[in-house]
Amino acid sequence: MSIHPNALVEEGARLADGCIIHAHALIRRHCELGEGVVVHPFAVIGGDPQDLSFDTSTSSAVRIGARSVIREHVTISRATKADSFTQIGTDCFLMAGCHVAHDCRVGSRVVIANAVLLAGHVQVGERAFLGGGAVIHQFCRIGEGAMIGGGARISRDVAPFTLTTERNALIGLNVVGLRRRGLDRKVRDEIKRAFDAVDVPVGNLRELAASALQTGAFTSAEARSFLEFFQSGRRGFVRTRRGAPAAEATDSD
Repeated sequence: MSIHPNALVEEGARLADGCIIHAHALIRRHCELGEGVVVHPFAVIGGDPQDLSFDTSTSSAVRIGARSVIREHVTISRATKADSFTQIGTDCFLMAGCHVAHDCRVGSRVVIANAVLLAGHVQVGERAFLGGGAVIHQFCRIGEGAMIGGGARISRDVAPFTLTTERNALIGLNVVGLRRRGLDRKVRDEIKRAFDAVDVPVGNLRELAASALQTGAFTSAEARSFLEFFQSGRRGFVRTRRGAPAAEATDSD
Protein backbone atom coordinates (compact mmCIF):
# COMPACT_ATOMS: atom_id res chain seq x y z
CA MET A 1 0.00 0.00 0.00
CA SER A 2 1.20 3.51 -0.79
CA ILE A 3 -0.30 6.70 0.67
CA HIS A 4 1.39 9.78 -0.75
CA PRO A 5 2.13 12.98 1.22
CA ASN A 6 -0.88 15.27 1.73
CA ALA A 7 -3.40 12.50 1.05
CA LEU A 8 -6.02 12.18 3.78
CA VAL A 9 -7.33 8.76 4.80
CA GLU A 10 -9.75 9.03 7.69
CA GLU A 11 -9.74 6.63 10.60
CA GLY A 12 -12.11 3.74 9.90
CA ALA A 13 -11.47 3.56 6.15
CA ARG A 14 -10.39 0.11 5.01
CA LEU A 15 -7.78 -0.21 2.27
CA ALA A 16 -6.63 -3.59 0.94
CA ASP A 17 -3.11 -4.47 -0.15
CA GLY A 18 -1.65 -2.65 -3.11
CA CYS A 19 -3.82 0.48 -2.94
CA ILE A 20 -2.21 3.74 -4.09
CA ILE A 21 -3.62 6.98 -2.74
CA HIS A 22 -2.10 10.01 -4.46
CA ALA A 23 -1.45 13.41 -2.90
CA HIS A 24 -4.50 15.48 -1.96
CA ALA A 25 -6.98 12.61 -2.38
CA LEU A 26 -9.56 12.28 0.41
CA ILE A 27 -10.74 8.85 1.54
CA ARG A 28 -13.50 9.22 4.10
CA ARG A 29 -13.98 6.82 7.00
CA HIS A 30 -16.96 5.23 5.23
CA CYS A 31 -14.84 3.64 2.45
CA GLU A 32 -13.76 0.11 1.61
CA LEU A 33 -11.17 -0.16 -1.17
CA GLY A 34 -10.25 -3.50 -2.72
CA GLU A 35 -6.78 -4.67 -3.69
CA GLY A 36 -4.81 -2.44 -6.02
CA VAL A 37 -7.30 0.45 -6.17
CA VAL A 38 -5.63 3.67 -7.34
CA VAL A 39 -7.03 7.07 -6.33
CA HIS A 40 -5.61 10.18 -7.99
CA PRO A 41 -5.26 13.72 -6.61
CA PHE A 42 -8.29 15.66 -5.39
CA ALA A 43 -10.71 12.75 -5.65
CA VAL A 44 -13.19 12.56 -2.77
CA ILE A 45 -14.40 9.07 -1.95
CA GLY A 46 -17.16 8.47 0.58
CA GLY A 47 -18.44 12.00 1.02
CA ASP A 48 -21.94 12.61 2.34
CA PRO A 49 -24.79 12.31 -0.17
CA GLN A 50 -26.03 15.49 -1.80
CA ASP A 51 -29.45 14.91 -0.28
CA LEU A 52 -31.09 17.63 1.83
CA SER A 53 -32.86 15.04 3.99
CA PHE A 54 -29.72 13.02 4.77
CA ASP A 55 -28.80 12.43 8.40
CA THR A 56 -25.01 12.63 8.62
CA SER A 57 -25.00 10.17 11.54
CA THR A 58 -26.22 7.42 9.19
CA SER A 59 -23.78 4.49 8.96
CA SER A 60 -23.41 3.93 5.21
CA ALA A 61 -20.47 3.34 2.94
CA VAL A 62 -18.72 3.26 -0.43
CA ARG A 63 -17.21 0.02 -1.74
CA ILE A 64 -14.72 0.00 -4.60
CA GLY A 65 -13.65 -3.26 -6.21
CA ALA A 66 -10.12 -4.45 -6.83
CA ARG A 67 -7.90 -2.72 -9.40
CA SER A 68 -10.33 0.09 -10.14
CA VAL A 69 -8.75 3.44 -11.02
CA ILE A 70 -10.25 6.70 -9.79
CA ARG A 71 -8.83 9.75 -11.58
CA GLU A 72 -8.53 13.39 -10.55
CA HIS A 73 -11.51 15.25 -9.02
CA VAL A 74 -13.84 12.24 -9.07
CA THR A 75 -16.49 12.30 -6.34
CA ILE A 76 -18.29 9.20 -5.08
CA SER A 77 -20.97 9.73 -2.41
CA ARG A 78 -21.88 7.19 0.23
CA ALA A 79 -25.35 5.66 0.40
CA THR A 80 -28.36 7.27 2.07
CA LYS A 81 -29.63 4.33 4.15
CA ALA A 82 -28.04 2.72 7.19
CA ASP A 83 -25.88 -0.32 6.43
CA SER A 84 -26.13 0.25 2.66
CA PHE A 85 -23.45 1.32 0.21
CA THR A 86 -22.59 2.91 -3.10
CA GLN A 87 -20.63 0.37 -5.12
CA ILE A 88 -18.01 0.44 -7.86
CA GLY A 89 -17.07 -2.97 -9.27
CA THR A 90 -13.67 -4.45 -10.07
CA ASP A 91 -11.40 -3.19 -12.87
CA CYS A 92 -13.38 0.00 -13.45
CA PHE A 93 -11.91 3.21 -14.83
CA LEU A 94 -13.47 6.49 -13.66
CA MET A 95 -11.97 9.41 -15.57
CA ALA A 96 -11.39 12.91 -14.27
CA GLY A 97 -14.25 14.97 -12.93
CA CYS A 98 -17.01 12.38 -13.01
CA HIS A 99 -19.53 12.05 -10.19
CA VAL A 100 -21.16 8.89 -8.82
CA ALA A 101 -24.03 9.83 -6.52
CA HIS A 102 -25.41 8.03 -3.50
CA ASP A 103 -26.71 4.47 -3.79
CA CYS A 104 -25.36 3.88 -7.32
CA ARG A 105 -24.28 0.38 -8.29
CA VAL A 106 -21.61 0.20 -11.00
CA GLY A 107 -20.63 -3.24 -12.33
CA SER A 108 -17.17 -4.51 -13.17
CA ARG A 109 -15.01 -3.36 -16.10
CA VAL A 110 -17.06 -0.20 -16.58
CA VAL A 111 -15.48 2.90 -18.11
CA ILE A 112 -16.94 6.25 -17.04
CA ALA A 113 -15.37 9.06 -19.06
CA ASN A 114 -14.60 12.63 -18.04
CA ALA A 115 -17.35 14.74 -16.46
CA VAL A 116 -20.05 12.04 -16.53
CA LEU A 117 -22.73 12.63 -13.88
CA LEU A 118 -24.62 9.72 -12.31
CA ALA A 119 -27.58 10.76 -10.17
CA GLY A 120 -28.71 8.76 -7.17
CA HIS A 121 -29.63 5.07 -7.39
CA VAL A 122 -28.33 4.62 -10.96
CA GLN A 123 -27.32 1.08 -11.92
CA VAL A 124 -24.65 0.44 -14.54
CA GLY A 125 -24.08 -3.08 -15.87
CA GLU A 126 -20.65 -4.62 -16.37
CA ARG A 127 -18.53 -3.57 -19.35
CA ALA A 128 -20.66 -0.52 -20.06
CA PHE A 129 -18.99 2.61 -21.47
CA LEU A 130 -20.32 6.08 -20.61
CA GLY A 131 -19.02 8.81 -22.90
CA GLY A 132 -17.68 12.14 -21.69
CA GLY A 133 -20.18 14.61 -20.28
CA ALA A 134 -23.12 12.19 -20.28
CA VAL A 135 -25.72 12.78 -17.58
CA ILE A 136 -27.86 9.96 -16.18
CA HIS A 137 -31.14 10.59 -14.33
CA GLN A 138 -31.77 9.05 -10.91
CA PHE A 139 -33.00 5.44 -10.78
CA CYS A 140 -32.02 4.78 -14.42
CA ARG A 141 -30.42 1.47 -15.38
CA ILE A 142 -27.67 1.18 -17.98
CA GLY A 143 -27.46 -2.41 -19.16
CA GLU A 144 -24.45 -4.66 -19.50
CA GLY A 145 -22.21 -3.80 -22.43
CA ALA A 146 -24.18 -0.67 -23.32
CA MET A 147 -22.45 2.39 -24.75
CA ILE A 148 -23.64 5.92 -23.98
CA GLY A 149 -22.49 8.66 -26.34
CA GLY A 150 -20.63 11.73 -25.13
CA GLY A 151 -22.93 14.53 -23.96
CA ALA A 152 -25.98 12.25 -23.87
CA ARG A 153 -28.92 13.00 -21.57
CA ILE A 154 -30.43 9.77 -20.29
CA SER A 155 -33.69 9.69 -18.33
CA ARG A 156 -34.85 6.19 -19.29
CA ASP A 157 -33.40 2.70 -18.97
CA VAL A 158 -30.87 1.62 -21.61
CA ALA A 159 -30.99 -2.07 -22.56
CA PRO A 160 -27.85 -4.23 -22.56
CA PHE A 161 -25.53 -4.27 -25.60
CA THR A 162 -27.05 -1.12 -27.17
CA LEU A 163 -25.85 2.31 -28.28
CA THR A 164 -27.67 5.41 -27.03
CA THR A 165 -26.86 9.08 -27.51
CA GLU A 166 -28.30 12.60 -27.40
CA ARG A 167 -31.59 12.65 -25.44
CA ASN A 168 -32.70 9.04 -24.93
CA ALA A 169 -31.96 8.29 -28.60
CA LEU A 170 -31.41 4.57 -29.13
CA ILE A 171 -29.17 4.06 -32.16
CA GLY A 172 -28.92 0.27 -32.34
CA LEU A 173 -26.78 -2.57 -31.07
CA ASN A 174 -23.20 -2.10 -29.88
CA VAL A 175 -21.94 -4.60 -32.44
CA VAL A 176 -18.28 -3.64 -32.08
CA GLY A 177 -18.51 -4.12 -28.34
CA LEU A 178 -20.05 -7.56 -28.81
CA ARG A 179 -17.26 -8.58 -31.18
CA ARG A 180 -14.57 -7.32 -28.84
CA ARG A 181 -15.99 -9.48 -26.09
CA GLY A 182 -15.32 -12.49 -28.29
CA LEU A 183 -18.92 -13.64 -28.42
CA ASP A 184 -19.67 -16.38 -30.92
CA ARG A 185 -21.39 -15.27 -34.14
CA LYS A 186 -24.44 -17.39 -33.26
CA VAL A 187 -24.78 -15.59 -29.93
CA ARG A 188 -24.45 -12.19 -31.61
CA ASP A 189 -27.11 -13.16 -34.15
CA GLU A 190 -29.42 -14.26 -31.35
CA ILE A 191 -28.95 -10.94 -29.55
CA LYS A 192 -29.80 -9.20 -32.84
CA ARG A 193 -33.01 -11.20 -33.13
CA ALA A 194 -33.88 -10.36 -29.52
CA PHE A 195 -33.30 -6.68 -30.30
CA ASP A 196 -35.53 -6.89 -33.37
CA ALA A 197 -38.29 -8.49 -31.27
CA VAL A 198 -38.65 -5.34 -29.19
CA ASP A 199 -37.51 -2.68 -31.68
CA VAL A 200 -41.00 -1.59 -32.75
CA PRO A 201 -42.50 1.92 -33.05
CA VAL A 202 -45.38 1.22 -30.66
CA GLY A 203 -46.15 -1.39 -28.04
CA ASN A 204 -45.40 -2.30 -24.46
CA LEU A 205 -41.75 -3.32 -24.35
CA ARG A 206 -42.18 -5.32 -21.17
CA GLU A 207 -44.90 -7.40 -22.80
CA LEU A 208 -42.99 -7.78 -26.07
CA ALA A 209 -39.88 -9.00 -24.27
CA ALA A 210 -41.91 -11.41 -22.11
CA SER A 211 -43.57 -12.86 -25.21
CA ALA A 212 -40.20 -13.32 -26.91
CA LEU A 213 -38.86 -15.16 -23.87
CA GLN A 214 -41.86 -17.46 -23.78
CA THR A 215 -41.26 -18.64 -27.36
CA GLY A 216 -38.18 -20.56 -26.24
CA ALA A 217 -36.33 -19.30 -29.30
CA PHE A 218 -33.66 -17.55 -27.25
CA THR A 219 -31.26 -19.88 -25.48
CA SER A 220 -28.04 -17.93 -24.99
CA ALA A 221 -27.49 -16.27 -21.64
CA GLU A 222 -26.78 -12.95 -23.35
CA ALA A 223 -29.97 -12.85 -25.43
CA ARG A 224 -32.08 -13.90 -22.47
CA SER A 225 -30.39 -11.27 -20.30
CA PHE A 226 -31.25 -8.64 -22.91
CA LEU A 227 -34.94 -9.60 -22.87
CA GLU A 228 -35.10 -10.07 -19.10
CA PHE A 229 -33.84 -6.50 -18.67
CA PHE A 230 -37.30 -5.28 -19.70
CA GLN A 231 -39.00 -7.18 -16.89
CA SER A 232 -37.79 -4.83 -14.14
CA GLY A 233 -36.98 -1.19 -13.49
CA ARG A 234 -39.07 1.81 -12.51
CA ARG A 235 -38.53 4.05 -15.54
CA GLY A 236 -39.37 3.72 -19.22
CA PHE A 237 -36.95 2.54 -21.89
CA VAL A 238 -35.05 4.33 -24.62
CA ARG A 239 -36.41 3.58 -28.08
CA THR A 240 -35.16 3.94 -31.63
CA ARG A 241 -35.96 7.27 -33.25
CA ARG A 242 -38.23 6.70 -36.22
CA GLY A 243 -37.86 8.23 -39.67
CA ALA A 244 -34.61 6.38 -40.39
CA PRO A 245 -33.59 2.76 -39.89
CA ALA A 246 -31.86 1.89 -36.63
CA ALA A 247 -28.12 2.09 -37.11
CA GLU A 248 -25.62 -0.47 -35.91
CA ALA A 249 -21.98 0.12 -35.14
CA THR A 250 -19.44 -1.29 -37.55
CA ASP A 251 -15.72 -1.72 -37.34
CA SER A 252 -15.29 1.66 -39.08
CA ASP A 253 -17.32 3.56 -36.44
